[in-house]
Amino acid sequence: MPNWSAPQRPAVYAEESLVTAILDGTYPPGSNLPGERDLAAQLGVTRPTLRETLQRLACEGWLTIQQGKPTSVNDYWQDGGLSVLGALVRYSQRLPPDFVPNLLEVRLALAPAYARSAVERAPGRVADYLAAYDGLDGTPEAYAAFDWGLHRALTLASGNPVYTWILNGFSGFYESMARRYFARPEARASSRAFYASLLATAQTGDAGQAEAITRQVMQDSLELWRHASSRGIGHQPGR
Repeated sequence: MPNWSAPQRPAVYAEESLVTAILDGTYPPGSNLPGERDLAAQLGVTRPTLRETLQRLACEGWLTIQQGKPTSVNDYWQDGGLSVLGALVRYSQRLPPDFVPNLLEVRLALAPAYARSAVERAPGRVADYLAAYDGLDGTPEAYAAFDWGLHRALTLASGNPVYTWILNGFSGFYESMARRYFARPEARASSRAFYASLLATAQTGDAGQAEAITRQVMQDSLELWRHASSRGIGHQPGR
């Protein structure tokens, strides 16, 4: 039985405990949760509170609830949606091993497209934001904040709010991972060169070049992560 302590906020506690138990393999995909009475007792919450939590997790794709049958744990990689993505970010201390490289592959697919759209639609807005890169104080914290702001500015300038919604799902987590990445001087130097190149393309309105530059940088970031992972280095890129 998991080592759960008494909750202070029962519904939030129950959700966090169950999601954590799924992520750490206590209740792996394909398994069944204990019966409602036993599970409520283990968590130290009332059955109505547990029932509400289970329904919410089922709506998000974590669980399948069927009348008269045990509640089963879904494969969140296949059955989850943006709500599962948000939960993974909230409980980032329990991230699955493949989460960061999968996330970087998604960014590789999306970032070139919203960079192109941003430079096509609002090159001045993109250039105005990037103009401040030369004043960065050189700390990982400064680079992480600037990089988050850049991607947010690009999604907003792209005119497609879905890009922004997806990015907003990683608020906080993004900068936390980026601070680790930017602790390396070579990472800061690489991104500084990227900001300079993207600024130049925004000033000329060359959307195609903006897309190509961004694609190359996102690919480089993914490869750096894979290389660091293969060497057992715990730095997670957030460029």
